[in-house]
Amino acid sequence: MTKKMEFDTSTPELVGTQVSFKVRISDNEIEFVDIRLKLKRLDNGLPGKLQGAWLMSGRIKDGETQLRDTSRPRKTMKILSGTRFQWIAYNTETKKFMGTGGGTYITKNGEYIENIEFFSKDDSKIGLKLKFSYELINDKWHHSGLSSKGDPIHEIWSIRE
Repeated sequence: MTKKMEFDTSTPELVGTQVSFKVRISDNEIEFVDIRLKLKRLDNGLPGKLQGAWLMSGRIKDGETQLRDTSRPRKTMKILSGTRFQWIAYNTETKKFMGTGGGTYITKNGEYIENIEFFSKDDSKIGLKLKFSYELINDKWHHSGLSSKGDPIHEIWSIRE
């Protein structure tokens, strides 16, 4: 397996480099052979209506759509499995990591609900349950509701290519 380092919180000088290593993948774990590390599968990707890696690509504010160029160095990415999510804010040019948070999520009846289990910027947000309306429009994920600060938001996310 080869990974291209797009951000690294502890070693930013690795940003932009590639690292190759041997892995063994089974139904329930992935093993990194050379460093003797095994990771257990948390879920099987189901129900996963939003499963994948998404980049923040815009917002709607005061009825006006504000698009964001996802090829620029400043990025916010949200990665979702079938039941878990994590967001990451970083800059590939400055190699700066701005923050992360995540936990579990569900989608049900047009609602996307996050249960925050970790939040690097403000640990008082841990335990919050955030409810958003969501829909997929032209392969873009729109969700709207209240942010962790209680501010109204309408975000637009594009699947990472």
